[in-house]
Amino acid sequence: MWLDELDQRFRPLLPPSLAAHARLANYERGRLVFIVDAPVWRAKMRLAAPELLDAARSIGLDAAELIVKTTTPVTASPQSTRNAKPISATALQALQAALESLKDPDSTGSKDPT
Repeated sequence: MWLDELDQRFRPLLPPSLAAHARLANYERGRLVFIVDAPVWRAKMRLAAPELLDAARSIGLDAAELIVKTTTPVTASPQSTRNAKPISATALQALQAALESLKDPDSTGSKDPT
C-alpha cells in the first residue's frame, strides 16, 4: 500500500511520455526501481535518471540510484486453443472438398499425350 502511495506521489514528476509506460516497483536503501513496458522506455528512463533522482529527493526520498527493468510481453495463452470445439465430420468433408476444388487439374503430374 505504501508503494502505491509513493507511486502516486512520484507519477506527476515523471515526464508525460514516460508516465504512461513506467511504474514504481520498489524503493529500498536509496534505490528506485521502475518497471517499464518496452526497452525503448527503459533507455529513456535511464537517460532521464539525474532528473528523476532529483525529483525523488524533492518529495523526501534519499534516492541515489535508479534501476529500470523491462517487463516481458504477454503472449497468447495456450488455453485459448484448448477451448476450440473439434470440427465435425461433415465440416471436415466440406473443407476437403473446397480444397480439392482449388487445385489445378494439371497439377496431378499426368501429362496430356496430345
